Amino acid sequence: MVLVAVFGVALLTAVLLSGLAARTVLSTSLLFLVGGALVSDGFLGLVHITPDSAIVSVTADLALFAVLFTDGMHVSFPKLRANWKNPARALGLGMPLAFVGMALVTHYLVGLDWTTSFLVGAVLAPTDPVFASAIVSRKEVPSKLRQLLNVESGINDGLALPIVLIFLAAAGPTAGNAESDPAKIALELFLGLAFGILLPLLVNGLVRFRLLGAEPKLQPLLPLAIGVILYGLCHLTHANPYLAAFSAGAVLTAVSPEAKSAFEPLGEALAELAKFAALLVFGALLTPQLFADLSFGGYVAVVLAIVLIRPASLLLSLAGTRFERREKLVAAWFGPKGFASVVYGLLVLQAGIPQGEEAFTLIAVCIAASIIAHSSTDVPIARLFHVDELAGIPGGRREAEAGAEQGNSRRETGAGVE
Repeated sequence: MVLVAVFGVALLTAVLLSGLAARTVLSTSLLFLVGGALVSDGFLGLVHITPDSAIVSVTADLALFAVLFTDGMHVSFPKLRANWKNPARALGLGMPLAFVGMALVTHYLVGLDWTTSFLVGAVLAPTDPVFASAIVSRKEVPSKLRQLLNVESGINDGLALPIVLIFLAAAGPTAGNAESDPAKIALELFLGLAFGILLPLLVNGLVRFRLLGAEPKLQPLLPLAIGVILYGLCHLTHANPYLAAFSAGAVLTAVSPEAKSAFEPLGEALAELAKFAALLVFGALLTPQLFADLSFGGYVAVVLAIVLIRPASLLLSLAGTRFERREKLVAAWFGPKGFASVVYGLLVLQAGIPQGEEAFTLIAVCIAASIIAHSSTDVPIARLFHVDELAGIPGGRREAEAGAEQGNSRRETGAGVE
């Protein structure tokens, strides 16, 4: 219950400071990360959480599922069909380049063997713009940029998983394990995609029956029910839940825009709660000893992962596209390592491979540094696109509307003079 109380205090603090955070470099994500670290064994010792604690993997798994489900609802199939090349470039070229680049610096700077180094590269290749909400959630930011980051982050988690499992099998005692069989991995990905497509279609068909349908106050619970069923179904059948979540959100939006509109406020709030809970638990793993265990070469690798490997990989993949230079730089910067990397990093630690602890230490520090760097720079960078109205800030919309009215008045006055 101590952890529940700590979460409540952190949540209250985050809500009270959210207005300030939306205007400055202060990050609510960072508050939960720091809060978890403060109450852990490394500082106050109020909660005792280790990487093999069930709560760590469960909260990270739930958070990633919830975030991908709501992210999928932001995907527009008509726009995606018209602009599929940019996400394809990021996934087909940028992600492999980041994967190989991270493996190289891990091997040469941290000293891990080649197999484990490529495993670390696969774990840290997926991106997660949930920590760059000022970019992906604001309509003032160009839609093609928001769509690129959303689609890339939604799909690359599922693409990275088979690579993680294959290198995990090759790295040590899990070799030959049926869990890492390529055919089994392909089946899990196929089932996840199939469930994510078919379940929303089935529910949407049921709603259209004359005797069925939700009353207005219960309509937001319909997509929630789909998400809960999908999560349970995936874990019962070992289907890939992350690919299922993203595809289900996208399909639900395509076949039932009214369901998406009804669920959006509730869905965003639930995703935020899951994200904050996972950050608090992950923060409890960030003890001083964990940071002390990482070598100097490891810290250099972390810096390179954030400021060089991801940016260079995406910039190369977007060369020759119609993105403006500013848009390319923003897309290249926002490649934070998020909940997928947390989940996959825990798989590495729990697999018992020879260099698993060293690999997890590097992964954990890189994720923590990425969260800090990206969640604290989203608002300043959003202002490059002249985003003056900040979501959820009282008065923001009124001020924007007042400014627009003044502009209209000036134009009308000018027209009269002419």
